[in-house]
Amino acid sequence: MSDETNPPEETIGFQFKEQAKQSKASQVSLQEILDSLKSAQDDIGQISELASEEERLVVEFFESLTKVMQPLAITIPVSPTPLQDYVNDVARATMDQTGSLLILHKNGEVELKNLSEEKHRNLMIAVLEDVMPKFKQIFDAYRRRIEDRTKFLAAVTKETQKMSKALTKTM
Repeated sequence: MSDETNPPEETIGFQFKEQAKQSKASQVSLQEILDSLKSAQDDIGQISELASEEERLVVEFFESLTKVMQPLAITIPVSPTPLQDYVNDVARATMDQTGSLLILHKNGEVELKNLSEEKHRNLMIAVLEDVMPKFKQIFDAYRRRIEDRTKFLAAVTKETQKMSKALTKTM
């Protein structure tokens, strides 16, 4: 035997140690993979719960919006600027009380998008960020119309009552 060759026991021992190291490394990476998959499963569960909650909130929001908008306005104008990331070449847009977005494109084409659909959720958020601050203006205008009608009716009613009294006295 020469000094350069390893005895068979040493070679086997070395190979065994190398395999043990590789096996341990494989176990660590396998464990990391399994941990990652378990974490992904947790994420999927949370995504499912959040998606259900989002769907419920969207339905409730548009039911409430319909009730709020009925006496106020049939449609609300939507600025084209916040829509640019989702729709191309918007000339004008309006949202109706059911949550539909009517889009007039610069080429004259008309498009209708149901904002309650899941595929339009980001567009819905952009529209609502533009529209919701406008409700104050809409309610103010509605209140002013009622005040004007009330003032008119109060004045007319007062004069009509005076005429009624005068006629009652003469008859």
